Amino acid sequence: MPEFLASGIELGFSGSSAPSIRCTSDHFQKSRVEVMDDKPSPGPLSETSEFLFSFGVIADIQYADLEDGYNFQGNRRRYYRHSLLHLQGAIEHWNTEGSPPRCVLQLGDIIDGYNAQYKASEKSLELVMNTFQMLKVPVHHTWGNHEFYNFSRNYLTNSKLNTKFLEDQIVHHPETVPSENYYAYHFVPFPQFRFILLDAYDLSVLGVDQSSAKYQQCLKILKGHNPNSELNSPQGLSEPQFVQFNGGFSQEQLNWLNEVLTFSDTNQEKVVIVSHLPIYPEASDSVCLAWNYRDALAVIWSHRCVVCFFAGHTHDGGYSEDPFGVHHVNLEGVIETAPDSQAFGTVYVYPDKMMLKGRGRVPDRIMNYKRENAFRC
Repeated sequence: MPEFLASGIELGFSGSSAPSIRCTSDHFQKSRVEVMDDKPSPGPLSETSEFLFSFGVIADIQYADLEDGYNFQGNRRRYYRHSLLHLQGAIEHWNTEGSPPRCVLQLGDIIDGYNAQYKASEKSLELVMNTFQMLKVPVHHTWGNHEFYNFSRNYLTNSKLNTKFLEDQIVHHPETVPSENYYAYHFVPFPQFRFILLDAYDLSVLGVDQSSAKYQQCLKILKGHNPNSELNSPQGLSEPQFVQFNGGFSQEQLNWLNEVLTFSDTNQEKVVIVSHLPIYPEASDSVCLAWNYRDALAVIWSHRCVVCFFAGHTHDGGYSEDPFGVHHVNLEGVIETAPDSQAFGTVYVYPDKMMLKGRGRVPDRIMNYKRENAFRC
């Protein structure tokens, strides 16, 4: 979660009654579908195609045992304690769905950086992880900047936030095995669908020993693009994503991603990618992007298998379909969600599309696959 963002527009709709569809379009999107409340919600029953499976999404919980506060600019309220109640509500919903999700994607920033200041990092993490234990399906944890405000990378690697044990291993394809140098893996929640979790802080000055070569390398990259004395400030930058609370993908990780996507292309799989940091400018505030988002897009756009990219970090949420038909969804953050609302979603997957049913301020979306990616029925 960044601290230097201008206030954005909330896109969500509260209420649990059901959606009708309103289509809009603009210069950057082939089509965008938002859902208003008055007709049956997306779910296992569809008139157009067969329901396959579902998965849950939630982002930027940022729990802390603190009174409500505000962001850096003082214009957006943060509900530190109540975020845990929002998580409990999401888990209760997923546990009682008629067709349970195959898994839940936690998109990073699980506890707030304030915990480190109050020496409450381990206690707060334990409380949130105990809450996640109530979930009846696997959860995949992404690491964001607030994880690194609280813990070193070595600590996270040996913690319950490392869900790499859930990875899929492709026999006879060692090139698809990720390195231990970054936290990334892939898994298969349903046949012909591969999910890839990326490490957006593979290149970062956060959570790294300052005496290490990696830290010096990343600091050089950051200062090469950001001359400000305050490295969290994007003021005056032509590339405002080069701030300390962001990070990037190493070439080693991008090469690995390319190998996994090559395998998925060959085997006609559809791929969902997960990262704390967004990578598509039209779906995000420019300050929130990964440092080398263009490099990640170049890899993704060189393959035809990717259908969706989920990220957190912005708190405001965002969406755009890129020119190659990849849907970029930035999920609204729990931390800035009022007690009388919610912020999570369930994605229902079909042979020709994914349908996000949002709760609270997370809007519903229908995300059709580009034509060559739809299964032939």
